[in-house]
Amino acid sequence: MDEDIFRYDLMVETALRDVVKQTLKLVARHGLSDNRSLYITFKTRANGVKIPKYLFERYPDKMTIILQFQFWNLEVMEDKFLLMLSFNNVLESIAIPFEALTSFADPSVQFGLQFEQIASRNIAQKGEVSVEKNTPSLLADVVFLDQFRKKK
Repeated sequence: MDEDIFRYDLMVETALRDVVKQTLKLVARHGLSDNRSLYITFKTRANGVKIPKYLFERYPDKMTIILQFQFWNLEVMEDKFLLMLSFNNVLESIAIPFEALTSFADPSVQFGLQFEQIASRNIAQKGEVSVEKNTPSLLADVVFLDQFRKKK
């Protein structure tokens, strides 16, 4: 047998992505407490990612979203999740396949995951949006939605 059919690396990564899926299902059902936020980084060019074109043009590689106070209509499916976020006071629908994820973190409990195997082989030729911002840590490319909100 020339090819190793036991791809433990991919099996483990798939299981860890399921941790993110189960977490998001809980969030969809129960919401988040005030002291909890979730950081989700994904490849914007990955197959199945749906984000507004203007965001992709600004951030063409990857984007980190933060689920904390202002997100709506979170729907978790078998292979992806959908939600609405506000950018410049405009609600935008986005879709993120679990295979597009590159990292997930819950800083309130110092929990984080990084993914590379599946995401790196499912990059589409064209993407629709990506966001990057430099911050040192596991959450290196975070987009803070406050930058899109009007100051009161």
